[in-house]
Amino acid sequence: MELRWLGRVDYLPTYEAMQAFTAQRTAGSPDELWICEHPPVFTQGLAGRADHLLSPGGIPVVPTNRGGQVTFHGPGQVVAYPLIDLQRTGYFVKEYVYRVEEAVIRTLDHFGVTGHRVAGAPGIYVRLDDPFGHARLPQAPGRREPGSPPPEPDFTGVGKIAALGIKVSRHCTYHGVALNVAMDLEPFLRINPCGYAGLPTVDLSTIGVSVSWDDAARVLSQKLMAMLGS
Repeated sequence: MELRWLGRVDYLPTYEAMQAFTAQRTAGSPDELWICEHPPVFTQGLAGRADHLLSPGGIPVVPTNRGGQVTFHGPGQVVAYPLIDLQRTGYFVKEYVYRVEEAVIRTLDHFGVTGHRVAGAPGIYVRLDDPFGHARLPQAPGRREPGSPPPEPDFTGVGKIAALGIKVSRHCTYHGVALNVAMDLEPFLRINPCGYAGLPTVDLSTIGVSVSWDDAARVLSQKLMAMLGS
């Protein structure tokens, strides 16, 4: 897997570049991991509803073909785009999502924070009252009967620290995951984050972890490459 550091780049041309890369790649093309930061932008997934954009103001809104609802990208957030050939890796989309989330959990653990999954909701969350504690969340995913619908997400006591949205085309992934490090969180109040009204959004800074964007990006890229390359 080739690692590409893009720096701070506008969202739309980056999105278009991911589409072009995926459309042009062949069975022999190496996988890539793009690490970047975006100026303020709201992105709307395929399932996105206009009423989840409460008050975007002067922040642009970009429709995308990823899964999920609306989210916000901005300075102080590490955005990672794994461009992976799943057919070559031999694992399916569900396992891919698990591996990406696990890379975020391991990144947070590196900085002393416990990341959690919430049943029925993608992304990674932290306990608002104890982001460093290791107690299991009551709403953590559990075993489900085959064919049963996912549970209604329960966000009691948690805040979202990383959002996940992916697209798979011809067995190849693009879009990815965004980890909040030290950013202006106010724009999240202008939307229903990921389609959930009132869902608290946090970053490492607001839960008491002081880390630079560069350090967080370095650790996240290492964890993603380890999880997705195995």
